[in-house]
Amino acid sequence: MAPSRAARLFSRLSPSTERSIAEILRTERAGGVLLLAGAVIALIWANSPGGDAYESLKDTVVGPSALHLDLSLAEWAKDGLLAIFFFVVGLELKREIVAGELRRPSTAIVPIVAAVGGMIVPAALYLFINSMSDTGSHAGWAVPVATDIAFAVALLGLVGRWLPTALRAFLLTLAVVDDLLAIIVIAVFFTDTLAMGWLGAAGVCIVIFWWLLRRGHKSPWLLIPLALLTWGFMHASGVHATIAGVALGMVVPAVSRPDEHHSLAEHWEHRWRPVSAGVAVPVFALFAAGVAIDGDVVSD
Repeated sequence: MAPSRAARLFSRLSPSTERSIAEILRTERAGGVLLLAGAVIALIWANSPGGDAYESLKDTVVGPSALHLDLSLAEWAKDGLLAIFFFVVGLELKREIVAGELRRPSTAIVPIVAAVGGMIVPAALYLFINSMSDTGSHAGWAVPVATDIAFAVALLGLVGRWLPTALRAFLLTLAVVDDLLAIIVIAVFFTDTLAMGWLGAAGVCIVIFWWLLRRGHKSPWLLIPLALLTWGFMHASGVHATIAGVALGMVVPAVSRPDEHHSLAEHWEHRWRPVSAGVAVPVFALFAAGVAIDGDVVSD
């Protein structure tokens, strides 16, 4: 790569992006350690004599069936807690579009193309391998499409201190774009049944959430119950419930007002990221990474 082109690609960041990157890596480093610890514990537990207890814990159902929220603990971690992580992702994406690296097409196009390539190539490889076997299945093509942004961001937080700031921003932008595209794939191809009434109710809640923020209402006693309603309606609609987190994050203002030092998106990102990195993502890893490794299956 020519020096001039490299300078354009990894040039000086905007002040908003620099503050955000520093905050992300400061909090995600500890969160990355917790996530990896949760993943290692899950792998050891699932492949130990106590593996049955691990599976039993994952399958324990909690929640009211009358509201169709009788979910297993693993589902609560995947659809419930991870919605907090996706809310933070939505805040970050909104800030990047409005005041960060994604606001300039010249810098946004490279991670966007990389994210698209990072989805197409694994899917094509999956389809090629499965087409070579009579028992191969084409149904799982989307499994390798999504970069697990929860693990990617955590690992980036662990090693990020040795990377140039602009390169860290590039990788984070790639991960966010990849995750947004993966969410669209989930919504379009993996929604079995769609209840338009519940989806419309979720949309109304999102609009009310946006309107309240535009009017300057920031009371958690009002906004948190509204966010929970949005999540519940989205879950009932058949669309992946974590999309509610992204949608709510995307409507938060990312431009500071004259009387504010930071935008509301930056403030909430600072407030909610420790909850996401320290609780939501490690618990998700604990329930998601427990894959029982069978020697016979690996051999076959």
